[in-house]
Amino acid sequence: MSEEREQRPRSQNPHRRRPPHWRPSGNRQERTESSRNVSGSVSVVIPLLNEEESLPELSRQLETVLERIARGRYEVIFIDDGSTDGSYNVIKDIHARNKRFKAVRFRTNHGKSAALAVAFEEASGDFVITMDADLQDDPHEIPALIAKLEEGYDLVSGWKRKRYDPWHKTMPSKLFNAVTSKMSGLKLHDFNCGLKAYRGEVTKTVQVYGEMHRYIPALAHWEGFRVTELPVQHKARQFGVSKFGMSRFLKGYLDLLTVMFTTRYIKRPLHFFGAVGSLFAVLGFATDLYLVIEKWLFQTPFSQRPFLLLFGIAMIIVGVQLISIGLVGELIVKNNLSQQRFSIRERLT
Repeated sequence: MSEEREQRPRSQNPHRRRPPHWRPSGNRQERTESSRNVSGSVSVVIPLLNEEESLPELSRQLETVLERIARGRYEVIFIDDGSTDGSYNVIKDIHARNKRFKAVRFRTNHGKSAALAVAFEEASGDFVITMDADLQDDPHEIPALIAKLEEGYDLVSGWKRKRYDPWHKTMPSKLFNAVTSKMSGLKLHDFNCGLKAYRGEVTKTVQVYGEMHRYIPALAHWEGFRVTELPVQHKARQFGVSKFGMSRFLKGYLDLLTVMFTTRYIKRPLHFFGAVGSLFAVLGFATDLYLVIEKWLFQTPFSQRPFLLLFGIAMIIVGVQLISIGLVGELIVKNNLSQQRFSIRERLT
């Protein structure tokens, strides 16, 4: 469903013929895929793990949509992340029918970030679409996502406004998205939606490793790319079970810290360590100063507040150490200035 909804005025004839790219859905009108051609080639990237039942239907839907909008200028890249069922055999059958469906098969499970990193290297399209293989992402959303890119954006992230997941997944997800938005400075409702559209230069610039696939929009935002989101339809899972457990939220928090360190502060480490260290040092100094004033005014010996005294001293020591780490980091950054990389948008020569 597109983010840009158009409402019929009250005085408009309800039986007036609607444009072909609109269809009624209950009491609402939802925009479906446009039949116009896209302005470039399209690569669809699909990481998967044990999804043999959903692959035939997914490939049929993708073929229908992509033939209509790309007219043969497309490829679909499956990344089999160590499946133990018959997923790869199904992919080989799909490839035999349509050579534009390609595949990379891992020997063992490496995770979604590794699958996306390999797929981004393989993808050759002007527009790159990522989606999950479980049929919860609707291929008919692809034209609307590309249309948003053609408005001038570099990355369009899907927003599953209405989700068909149990509460114990949706509630932590909302908290995760709120925290990530606050810390990254990028306001999105759904960072971890698998359905996203990229310009090709984004996938060649952003480095994905570990579990960083959750933060690709933030990484792209910090590289200077223009990022937005678009509400998309989310479907209930038809086959199999989810491959992600509750541990992903703890990993997601740790990965968020990694992203913050390796992007926002990698070229100015003293801004982080110096700020935290100064806070600790000031807190420790204020604690010990209070004890000194208390002893001077009320003749209270330090021996009556040993833990508070030790706390103040410890805070000062930790603060000084953090500031020192920041200074060492600054020296390392300055020593490696010749190796720094900048994201260049355009060049005129």
